[in-house]
Amino acid sequence: MKKDHRPYYLKRLNHRFEQWYAYHFLAPQCEYFGNGMAFMKPWNVKIYGRPVSIGDFTTLVATSDKKIRMSVWSKDRRRGEIALGKYCLICPGVRITSATSITLGDDCMLAQDVYITDSDWHDLYDRTLPVGNTHEVKIGNNVWIGDSAIVCKGVSIGDNAIIGAGAVVVKDIPANAIAAGNPAAVIRYLDTDKPLKSRSQWMAEPDKLNQFYDAVERSMREGNTLFGWLRTLFFPRKGD
Repeated sequence: MKKDHRPYYLKRLNHRFEQWYAYHFLAPQCEYFGNGMAFMKPWNVKIYGRPVSIGDFTTLVATSDKKIRMSVWSKDRRRGEIALGKYCLICPGVRITSATSITLGDDCMLAQDVYITDSDWHDLYDRTLPVGNTHEVKIGNNVWIGDSAIVCKGVSIGDNAIIGAGAVVVKDIPANAIAAGNPAAVIRYLDTDKPLKSRSQWMAEPDKLNQFYDAVERSMREGNTLFGWLRTLFFPRKGD
């Protein structure tokens, strides 16, 4: 399909159902589940263990083939934790697994298939032992982590840093740095004289933003009908 043929009212019903599902099924699994969050297919968000906290106005986009997974495991008397700040964007296929602590600041963006872990998950010598070495991961505010990047145990990433696609981060990355490669290394720094615009700034007027997107949805779906949508499902044609 080249186009979503659902009429506007069905799209709105679907949005409300996604919101209801997330707050009914996902919220009880979390230590904190933020206000004003947005979801795409929240039934493909999988949360295992406690505590997991997700900040206000975070967006989670999951698909059936690329689920979002957040898993907390325990080591000895300690336990892991995952805490996401406000206004974050979590894309399909993201996995976050913690045996100690993984924290993300506000405005972070995790692209598709990003993996963040604070543990080896097996002992280096006795590989029957779970978890292994574990050290907390700290990710600052407004950090952008690219497609399929891996952030390993004990790493700190400073505010505004960018991690390139496919990078493997095994050492600290300073604020305002752009890092890439395996192992990831700083290739240059952002120009601090240029203004940065974060997701929280973009979403500073949520009512106005919602009205804008609602108008776009109405315009895109003008002329869509229930029977037309059903026809594309059961009798698709070239160009649909």
